[in-house]
Amino acid sequence: MSLKIRLARAGSKKRPYYHIVVADVRSPRDGRFVEIIGAWNPMLAKDAERVKIDADRAKHWLGHGAQPTDRVARFLDVAGVQKRDARNNPTKALPGKKAQERIAMAKQAEEEAAAKAAEAAAEAASE
Repeated sequence: MSLKIRLARAGSKKRPYYHIVVADVRSPRDGRFVEIIGAWNPMLAKDAERVKIDADRAKHWLGHGAQPTDRVARFLDVAGVQKRDARNNPTKALPGKKAQERIAMAKQAEEEAAAKAAEAAAEAASE
C-alpha cells in the first residue's frame, strides 16, 4: 500500500479549511484516509498559527514510506520534520513563445522607424 501525506479539503464554499491526512494514493482527495495528522487554515492571517502538525505522527508515517505532496512538504520543512530542497526555475518568469514573437516584431518595427527617421534627417541635411 503506497501512502501519501496530503491535504483533504473541508470547510464550506469559499471558506477553505484543510486537514493534513495520511491516505492511500488511490483514494480520492476528500475520501478515505488512514489518519489525520494536522490542519491548515489558509483564511487566518500569515502571522497567526495557520498550520498545526503532529510532528511525531508525521515522522512515524515518513518512516513507514509515506510521501508528502509539495505543499505538505513545505509545512513539514517549516515544522522541522523533513528538509525540503528549494526549487529553481529560472525560465518561469520569461514570456511565452507568442509574447516573445510580439516583442521581436515590435523591436524590429522600432528599428525600421529609427532607420527611416535617420535617412530622412540625412536627406534634409543634404538639401
